[in-house]
This record gives sequence, structure tokens and C-alpha cells, in this order.
Amino acid sequence: MLFLLLACAFSAVSALLPSQPFGKLLSEKQSPTSDALNVDLGYAIYRGFSNATTGINTWRGIRYAAPPLGALRWQSPRLPAVHRSAVIHANAYGPQCQQVSFSGMPGLASRMGAGDFEMSEDCLFLNVQSPADALNLPVLVWIHGGGYGAGSGQNDFTELLQANGNSFVVVSVQYRLGPFGFLASEEVARRGVTNAGLLDQFFALQWVQAYIDRFGGNASMVTISGESAGGGSVMLQGMAYGGSLGNALFRSAIAASPYLPRQYAYDDLPPTQTYHEFADRAGCRIDRASQPLFDCLVSKDTATLQNASVAVTAIKPYGTWAFLPVTDGVFIQREPSSQLLKGRVNGRSLLVSNNANEGPLFTPQNITTELALRAWLHRTLPEFGDEDVDRVLRYYPGSNASNCPQFNQVGTNGIVGPSALDQSSLATGQQQRANNIYAELTFVCPSYWLAEAYSSQGRTAYKYQFSALPGTHASDLHAYFGPLGSVPYLSADLQRAFMMIWGRFVTRENPSIPLAVAAGAGAHATTGASAAARWPAFSVAQPCQLNINQTGGTAAVGAIDVYSPVDTIFFTEPGLRNSFSLANAYTWELGRGDRCDFWGRMAPIIPM
Repeated sequence: MLFLLLACAFSAVSALLPSQPFGKLLSEKQSPTSDALNVDLGYAIYRGFSNATTGINTWRGIRYAAPPLGALRWQSPRLPAVHRSAVIHANAYGPQCQQVSFSGMPGLASRMGAGDFEMSEDCLFLNVQSPADALNLPVLVWIHGGGYGAGSGQNDFTELLQANGNSFVVVSVQYRLGPFGFLASEEVARRGVTNAGLLDQFFALQWVQAYIDRFGGNASMVTISGESAGGGSVMLQGMAYGGSLGNALFRSAIAASPYLPRQYAYDDLPPTQTYHEFADRAGCRIDRASQPLFDCLVSKDTATLQNASVAVTAIKPYGTWAFLPVTDGVFIQREPSSQLLKGRVNGRSLLVSNNANEGPLFTPQNITTELALRAWLHRTLPEFGDEDVDRVLRYYPGSNASNCPQFNQVGTNGIVGPSALDQSSLATGQQQRANNIYAELTFVCPSYWLAEAYSSQGRTAYKYQFSALPGTHASDLHAYFGPLGSVPYLSADLQRAFMMIWGRFVTRENPSIPLAVAAGAGAHATTGASAAARWPAFSVAQPCQLNINQTGGTAAVGAIDVYSPVDTIFFTEPGLRNSFSLANAYTWELGRGDRCDFWGRMAPIIPM
């Protein structure tokens, strides 16, 4: 009887798992030509371009799915149509997906791959960069960030590839954003799909499995990666279908600052209210509708929906996005805090991180009293009552002092002395309490839960913190994208080391780097190079974390870029040198592990 029950359960789960959709198109491919730049995908032939200096071939704007327009809005991605009458020159990016802007943060937009570019609903394109003469190389898939409401796949990975000896292939993907990708309600689920943007990402990963060999990649050696909402997407792809896919689509994952906002069920009141707000702004009203809201929205033009998206996003609380992933019961079956605790994930190895100062970009920078802090907590966590807020503040103790003068704002070392509970290079006092609460709740603790999930059941996890000042959210993008020397607060030595950390994980599933690279080429002695060269895996028993930092240099004060909403202390050349150290992630910053356990217990209320 037990065997029959297990067999029935297995059959039910198997019926939900997707098959390879590109199989029917693969049969259209002809035999490979001697021209490596011409790639036959069955449904189309794309011609890339080469750079003799870098030794990298590039294909931009490859369509991986049909345009999600009209009747295909809020539906699962579909196969692209067959167009083989002419070779397509893949020398220009496809348009970005419809999105809202990073208001007031143009520099952040450029780092996320967003900016002043063409937008369209017809945006399901990807890009490939591959070393010339590549054969059977590992593959890095990049999923961009941007709060699930902005960003694009228009990033150049040349410096990352060059720093790693052109040893892997890179694919960057775009996916539907905002209401086009993350509209949710009972009606949306019944008439279409929720989490359309996540399904786009999944479809792109299936495309990689079908075609990456045509670009010199090995489909069994795929690493998915992303930062912020891209890191959150990596987390959710790791959880897809209850973590039942094994290594079918990827073997490894890199999640930098994984973004975990509140994740409601698809038919909960908040996403349903947002759905109705969006429909109302688009001119679809329940009280006077002659057709269902869903049909009305499908009939609207792109401009109307875009204006509605901007309007709804604008009325949401500071630091939040209106349209987000939901628990749909099929693709995403549980909240991350619950599923990760059980270790049910796809893939076999993980590199996960957080930055030292994730919170200030998303937290109002005017919190100077505990009364203001409590009011902010109630706005940020509306499900929490007064007793819940009291519990939060017991885990985040602080004095009643307001912000201290600027010269007292200095970074912490995570181990002794002042901690992130009440001090950073950007704030002190009540403001720092708010910054740290938001950071740990939204980015840091999800990175801990991921590390724990991948450190069990025969899997392997590595964890690091990016602490180079300012250490704010997304400031690490400069470290692995470059170009070298692109910002004053990062030395070229640290950028090279950081790029190789990612590269070694992609190619070897181990982020340890050569001692000489960790030490750097500068004249000043590096601190702790051996820690980066012999990086131990993370486990619950031994929660090792590599702290990636710099020391030395010349002190400066200012708002150095959009990642720092207030003036901050940072250091520049000359004299910067790498500083690596190993630490216990649980005792880090006076007990971060305990605080993440607390948020795990509170997660069902939030929910997340």
C-alpha cells in the first residue's frame, strides 16, 4: 500500500514537471558549418561578431521565446516562430522589457543593465559571449536584478571572461518585469499564469540546455547567477517545482544579495489589491466592466499598461516594488523561509553573498528617534502588532541616541568592537538600526538560509560578505563586471581577485583562488591572502564566511555614487590592498545567525 501511495505521489509530481520544449525545433537544424559565428538554432540562424583582441565571439539579441503580446500576455512563454529565410545579424541588443525607472538613481540603472534604451513587450531575448574556438566549456547564465520591475540583460562580460582566461561561456537573459511579469490574483492564475517572469527565466534555461553546445558550452556544467532580484531569481529557480529537478538545468548557483521581499500566495489580499489597482489605472473597472478584468487588460495597448504600472508603483511604500513573485503552488510551491529550511533545492553547489551595508538604499534616511523607528517598522511590516515590534527591537538593541556626527561613522570589523547593530560607515544610532533591520530581513538572512539549504544532502555551499566600503547594495557589481579602475573605492587588485572568485566557482565549483591573485600585484602587503586561497565550505556546524575587504589607501568623505544615499567614508588609491579573512557567519556582527533564526520564525507572519 505504501508503495502504491508513493508511486501515485511521484506520478502526480512528475506530471507537473516540464519537458524540453525546444526538441521539435532542434530537428530543423542543419549540420554545423565551418563558420563559428553562424549558429543554426533550427528556428533561426544567427550570425555573431568577433573581437580579435579579446578572443571573444558575441551574439546579441537572440530571440528565445515568442513575443508575449496580445493573447500571450500573462501566459507561459511559447516557442519562437521559425524564420530561416535569412541569416539574422546578432550585433545589437533586443529592446528592454517594459519597466519603471530607478528614479533618481541613473548610475544604479546603468549597473543593473537599465537605462535610456528602447523598451517593448517584445523583449524575450538573450545574449551570448563565448571564447573563440570554445568547445565543451562551462557556462555562466546571468539573470539581472532590478526589483523584478527594472533592468535588462545588456551587460558586457568581457572583463570577467578575460580575468579568467576566457575559460567559460556567458549567457545573459531578459524576462518580463513589473505587471507584465509579476501580476497576480486568482483571476490571473485561472486565466493565465502568475510568475510569468520566473517562467521566462526557466524557459531561457531550457533554451541553454538545448542550444549552448552550438556556442561551445557544456549543458551539464551550467551555473546560474544574479544579484539582488537576480539573486532572488536564482534562489527561486533553485526552489522551482519543490526542488525536484536535481541538476537538470544547472549544477551550480551564484546568488549575490538575494532579494526576498514579502512573498504572498497568488490569491492573497495584497497582490489581489495591486491587481485591482493596476486594472483601475488601466481603465478596467469591476463596477462598470462589460468583460472580466483579465480580458480588459489583455485588450489594452502597451502605453496604457505602462502608465498604469508607473502609477501603481509610485503609490507603494518607500523602498518597495509593486509587482513581485508569489507562491503559486506549482512552480513556487512554498515560501523560501520554509522550503530552504528543509533543504529542498535544485543544483548541487552554491556561492552566496551579502554586502556589508545593504539597507540604506531602501530605508528612509531620516529615522532619528525610536518612535520614528517603530513607525517605520509598522509601515514596513504591516502584519506586525506592537508586541511583534517589541520583539524585533529586543533582537536589535540600541541606545536612544539619534545619528552621531559624521566623523563617528566608521565601518565595523564584524567580530569585535561596535557592530552593525548600531554603527556603519553610513549611519549610527536609530538610523543604523533601521538600515540593519532592513538589510538582514531582505538580503542577508536569505543568503544564510540559502547557504544552509545547500550545505546539506550532499551539496556544497560557500559564503562571503563584500565589505569594501561603501559596501552598499549593488556596489559589488563593479567588482565582477569591471572595468578595472572604474570606481575610486575599488583597487584593480581586488577587482581581479573578485572576478576570479566567480570564475573559479563557475569552472571548478570551488571559489578558492591562487595565492598570487589574492595577494595582488601592488607593492603593499595583502592581509589574509591564504583565506581566499583555501576557502572552506559553509556548514551549520562550521559556518565559515570569507570577508572580502580592503585596507590602506587614502581616506575621503562624500556621496561617492548612487549606492550611498548619504555621505560616507571610503578609501582610494594609492595604497589600497586586499584584505581577506575567515569568520563565523553566525557570530558575525554580534550574533547575525540568531537574528536570522528569529526572522525565520517570524517569516510565516510576514510572509517570506
